[in-house]
Amino acid sequence: MAAPGFLAIGGGPAGVSAAETFRARHRHIPVRILSADPALPYAKPPLSKQFLCGQPAELDLHSAGWFERNGIELVLGVTAERIDTATQEVVTAGGARYPYWHLVLASGSRAVPLTVPGADKALPLRSFADAVALRMAARHAESAVVVGAGLIGCEAAACLSATGLHTVLVAPEPVPLARRFGEDVGERVVKMLSGAGVRFTGAAPVAEVTDSGVLLDSGERIDGDLVVAATGVRPDSRLAQEAGLEMSRGRVVVDEHMRTSVHNVFAAGDITLAHNVTAGRAVAAEHWRDAAQQGLVAGLTAAGYSAAWDMMPGFSCTIGAVTMRYRGWGDVWDSCRITERRHGFTATYTRLGDEVATLSATTSPGA
Repeated sequence: MAAPGFLAIGGGPAGVSAAETFRARHRHIPVRILSADPALPYAKPPLSKQFLCGQPAELDLHSAGWFERNGIELVLGVTAERIDTATQEVVTAGGARYPYWHLVLASGSRAVPLTVPGADKALPLRSFADAVALRMAARHAESAVVVGAGLIGCEAAACLSATGLHTVLVAPEPVPLARRFGEDVGERVVKMLSGAGVRFTGAAPVAEVTDSGVLLDSGERIDGDLVVAATGVRPDSRLAQEAGLEMSRGRVVVDEHMRTSVHNVFAAGDITLAHNVTAGRAVAAEHWRDAAQQGLVAGLTAAGYSAAWDMMPGFSCTIGAVTMRYRGWGDVWDSCRITERRHGFTATYTRLGDEVATLSATTSPGA
């Protein structure tokens, strides 16, 4: 059996950041990362941006040599089956047991499946392997249909169009991203997509994925040599729930130090509902920078140092020539004010008179 020490479940930004931070403070305690993904830990945001477009992309979080030099053991392609909090062990699907002194649960999110007949014909875009398969398929295609108009769906559609494919984006909502950013911003996103060569078909639920594209509820058929399922994600919190950790709204409840309700178990990233010191309340953050920051806090806390999550969440999204940057608490808002600028716009969101978020969109010069 492996020697106990620091253990992270998940090879994404939260797990890697936590392991890296702990190792920097304790050079002689065993540090391991268990990841269900067989690939070396990588960054996901470039997958639907540069990588899918065929552009150079910095994917590796660290080289294999870096992990070796820093004494961080990577156990890849292994699924954690359960957490035994009584014995402080993680049991894998193959029956292997990994004891821990400190555990950081950073299992991220899993894709929401497309649940219509023929859904298995659609290509997902969640992992590096998915992105490689999609990029290869795009080389032999002339047209594509992307199902789902969230951030990833919009980015992927714009990228596929940029590679020369006739691309259509379909979604049940009248405009993209309306639930998060409002209809005014959604209408502007439609224009961004159009500028990137993407046709948006809204208020159009998919009834079936066929060999030649998709069939909509309305009976309309949209042809596509390949179909991409970009139907969103949800927190992968099964391990936490089965281990008896305190949960709320499908997420793991943690304090500002990333501590869960169970001794020596921390959580970071997409699966958490974490107390943010600046906000003064619990916040769900679902983006790369936030996961890395929470991993840092978890690693420091596990190492015995004082740390708290106090950053405002934020992310960026690229649709064709336009980059959108968001900073905010992810709150329900009751008012949105849009200010036009020379090369874009800014949307300011308020709730009960208090500003809770801003979204800025900027078009690249010369676009």
